Amino acid sequence: MPMPHRTYKQVIKRRLVGKEGTERIRELRTILAELPGYKNGPYADLRKWVEGELEETRLRKRVVHRDSIAVRREGAAQIAFVGAPNAGKSSLLQALSNVQIKTGDYAFTTTRPVPALTRIRGVLVQLVEIPGLIEGAHEDRGGGRALLGVLRGADAIVLCHDATTPLEELDVIKRELVAAGIDLPSLVVATKTDEAPAPPGTVGVSVLDDASLDRFRVEIWRLTGLMRVFVRRPGEEESEPLALHPPASVADVARTIHQELEQECTGARVWGDSAQFPGQRVGRTHAVADGDTIEVLVG
Repeated sequence: MPMPHRTYKQVIKRRLVGKEGTERIRELRTILAELPGYKNGPYADLRKWVEGELEETRLRKRVVHRDSIAVRREGAAQIAFVGAPNAGKSSLLQALSNVQIKTGDYAFTTTRPVPALTRIRGVLVQLVEIPGLIEGAHEDRGGGRALLGVLRGADAIVLCHDATTPLEELDVIKRELVAAGIDLPSLVVATKTDEAPAPPGTVGVSVLDDASLDRFRVEIWRLTGLMRVFVRRPGEEESEPLALHPPASVADVARTIHQELEQECTGARVWGDSAQFPGQRVGRTHAVADGDTIEVLVG
């Protein structure tokens, strides 16, 4: 019995992280060979998705945009890490994920945006380190216009500040964001708090302190603005986390799983805060709550 197709898709995405060109094509071919050969249903849709990824990778391999720094979106949300050069962004990204990044005690160690996936509350979230922005970035100083373009496509911003330096140094970054017309949900994180205390109004974090990293993950989740529900099939106890933007209904849950399922959905059984009692049967328009378990009903 294969694993649930939504879980399998998340596994595939993790296998593809960091792979491009020939390496990504080889991995996608291996995945296709491993997939069950169903002609219809969710696994047939999954196969089509993998085949689409394969074709897109082949096209990217043939046409190389050397000046492009577009970041391929993955996960339920994309959070950009922004700050001055050497503000601890790379070390923080590395501590929150499995990505390996060149770090150093000098400015501009990172020269291109670096994406990484992390799992928060069971949901994959993409973190993207933006290379250090400098004054005049909105006028393309230091290649800032392209970097701001990547930042503009994010869902939210983490402003990274080195706790050992004056907080006013972050003002340069804030002015560049305003000048570029970028207005996204944001929070200020003070890095390297093992060396200096976090200034008031910031979230303190040290890559040497697991507890502070856990608290920071909580803040990242709040920044996404997402809610999380669990989806399970009728008769099964296993459930999977699914991220949605509130407010969300049973129909929204069904559409997030599959567009055809939304069309067939007649309601759901619900366990959690939105239900009056465990397993309550509700209609398509029922508003779900964060942490609910949803069993979508069809027919």
